[in-house]
Amino acid sequence: MATMQDVADLAGVTKQTVSNVLSGRVAVRPATEARVRDAIAELGYVPNLVARSLATGSTRTVGLFVPTVSTAFYAELVEEAEDVLGEHGYRLLLCTTRRDGERARRHLAGLTSRSVDALLIAGDEGLTDHLPLLSRTRFPVVLCAWEGARAPARFPVVTIDYEHGGYLAGRHLRELGHENVAVLAGPAHTMRVSGFRRAFAEDGLEIPDSAVRLVSEPSLKGGAAAAAEAMAARPAVTALFATHDVLAVGALQAAQDKGCSIPADLSIVAHDDTQEGPLTRPALTSIALPTREMTREAVGLLLGAVSGAPSDAPRRRPLLPRLIVRDSTAPPA
Repeated sequence: MATMQDVADLAGVTKQTVSNVLSGRVAVRPATEARVRDAIAELGYVPNLVARSLATGSTRTVGLFVPTVSTAFYAELVEEAEDVLGEHGYRLLLCTTRRDGERARRHLAGLTSRSVDALLIAGDEGLTDHLPLLSRTRFPVVLCAWEGARAPARFPVVTIDYEHGGYLAGRHLRELGHENVAVLAGPAHTMRVSGFRRAFAEDGLEIPDSAVRLVSEPSLKGGAAAAAEAMAARPAVTALFATHDVLAVGALQAAQDKGCSIPADLSIVAHDDTQEGPLTRPALTSIALPTREMTREAVGLLLGAVSGAPSDAPRRRPLLPRLIVRDSTAPPA
């Protein structure tokens, strides 16, 4: 197997220069770095990560907790985190909690400074009760996409203003003239529902609890069933707000199966603006989230903390979503 010295000899540099290129901690001239990387590729050199970790005390690895990778939102978040970390010479250690508190506890308990240099926790589902485990860690922790639970004050948070997202959806329907509406919501989406209600309350209208259908697991089937129940319970309903795109797609299918014309008979607003939304017919009006921007900021905070760089960033940074109007909403008939 090729060694670091072999790479140095082929590139015409010192062994320390090769080490600097691999670690990314010391700036190397672009032409020199290019020669080193060409030599690494030609020789098929693979660094001894165990030896490097023992020598530097750094694993060059960042842990990432997500509830799932089965939704477009978290899949996009994982991809962006991996890209940003790769740009800085770090690898990603991915842990999925699957919204299971005990599974999350085991993952947290197993992390040590020997396995990761830092930890990014995306989403608060199933984690809140186990965060005290992090008080014993010796590495930085940053939270992102925090929604339902109150974030611990000791950790920086980069998240999305989910309440404002719900408000934008409600404001849009109110400006179109809708009054009789229903909400299809995931159990953790309380802030989205709260914002939606606030938009109607500004005009003196109340969204009763009976108009809110909770869906335990985001899925097409769950969205379709909740929409069917909502339309049966409130036959005069003219609009639906779904707190997740997949619920909205299910609702769209259920409404069309019932013979409803979208948006002539029923308007639908989604939340998250994932890949499904623009592909439906009609295309879904949705609340778009700055997922990649949020992830980049969170990873940047984390790597800054690892390097010991001072930061004047606020402890909590909520990023604003925006409304994307497409074909699934119109004034009520």
